[in-house]
Amino acid sequence: MPFIYRNLSLTPSEREETLPAVLAAKFSVPVASLRDVRIIRKGVDARKKPHIKLIYTLSFSADDTVRPLLLNNPALEWQDENAPVPPVKIRSAARIIIVGSGPAGLFAALRLAEYGLTATIIERGEPVEQRALSVQRFWSEGILNPESNVQFGEGGAGTFSDGKLTCRSKDPLVPWVLEKLALFGAQPEVRYLAKPHIGTDLLRTVISAIRRELLEKGFSIRFGCRMTNLTIRDGRIAAVTLNDAEEMPCDHVILATGHSARDTFELLERLHVPLQRKPFAMGLRVEHPQDLINRIQYGSQKQPNLPVADYAVAWNNSTSGRSAYSFCMCPGGVVVGGASEAGGVVTNGMSGQWRNSPYANSALVVNVREDDFEGPGPLAGVRLQRRWEQRAFEQGGGGYRAPAQNLLDFMRLPGKGPVRTSYRPGIRETELDSVLPSFIIDTLREGITDFGRKLKGFVTAEATLIGIESRTSSPVRVLRDDCFESVGVKCLYPAGEGAGYAGGIMSSAVDGIRIADSIAARLTTH
Repeated sequence: MPFIYRNLSLTPSEREETLPAVLAAKFSVPVASLRDVRIIRKGVDARKKPHIKLIYTLSFSADDTVRPLLLNNPALEWQDENAPVPPVKIRSAARIIIVGSGPAGLFAALRLAEYGLTATIIERGEPVEQRALSVQRFWSEGILNPESNVQFGEGGAGTFSDGKLTCRSKDPLVPWVLEKLALFGAQPEVRYLAKPHIGTDLLRTVISAIRRELLEKGFSIRFGCRMTNLTIRDGRIAAVTLNDAEEMPCDHVILATGHSARDTFELLERLHVPLQRKPFAMGLRVEHPQDLINRIQYGSQKQPNLPVADYAVAWNNSTSGRSAYSFCMCPGGVVVGGASEAGGVVTNGMSGQWRNSPYANSALVVNVREDDFEGPGPLAGVRLQRRWEQRAFEQGGGGYRAPAQNLLDFMRLPGKGPVRTSYRPGIRETELDSVLPSFIIDTLREGITDFGRKLKGFVTAEATLIGIESRTSSPVRVLRDDCFESVGVKCLYPAGEGAGYAGGIMSSAVDGIRIADSIAARLTTH
């Protein structure tokens, strides 16, 4: 089995090609005696600025001449070489429908394909190529397509975001997802980077490649099809209605509609599918010059071979129990409109694969608790989101322009600077106190004060706040059991972020895979 060596460091000026030689020197063996030296993890250690280090975990094999010297070395570990066992093929005529083509839906489909199963994928939005045109029109002209936008369409909401693949889960399926993404066109290094990232531009080509693969495997993909009803007979899913016109019989439905499919939540409530209100977070998006964030994090504007700098900050008020924290940080990115409903403003962050924008942005959000919700019922959080999105629309002056304010002005500090932002479709400068509940505004001010102590230079006249960030996660959970099945409807499988069981591309993809495995297990035993 290969060896594993952790915490080998290089300076940013050293080339990765020297890794085998550096590794060999650690054990005083000839570099030629080490074979198949491979990076399995790469991160940045910026704790001692400006002396930044790149930290590697490597796997390698050794010739018989030096292998005995390495076997009992306490600095080395063994790598398990057991490759994942391909799923056993299943012969079944089960009619499976996947509603939604975001990460949960697409990776559920890819997993079903490994079992030799097929499904029909229903997507309310457009294929990613046409969807990109609709989104660009919204950003340039303020004309919203409510069925195909930043939230809806092939690839899901993550298609127009940073394309981050960071996942805190140690689930063994995470490497499987990364391997698939690389196979379909993502950068090979997503397999091992500590903070893997694709970028919205490259992610679109990955999604197109996944679509072609699924079509070749016999899947059907229907765009412009919105699920408008479910037929439930004897407590079991029986059919899906499309566009109020077509009823499609089915045996299993994977419900992977994303966190913004509010009409789907309303449908499920009418059908008495068990739902639960769920806490989430709301706030503003902050934008700084990227060079400033580089200086804060690295001690200089930029060093060779280092990624553009990012950050993560959090602060908790022990008296109120409120927390303010950064979310979906996009280095070298832009701030964009993410609305999916008429008359509401939603902000989001997005980066391309090269992260070469002169700006860095991040959401700064505050936890919203159930006792903050407006009225009873499982959709109270949706109502709260919608009300403040509409308020932001009003404060932005229409046309999906966003209300924005210089950071120092928001913090009531002297030295206010200009309001500069990459946000599209555009901004209106105004005070932001009225665009969010007072408990969010107050907590943000307290949190930003703390962030400025942790990141010297963060509170600056060069920064702008844009409102509002409201779609951090689903405000609803569609209740399911340990087999991923709805607790109220047999053979209905709530999946991913929209169902309240994931947060981001990776965890949503893993959730979709787990559901596909559950369906396959059921078909095997019947």
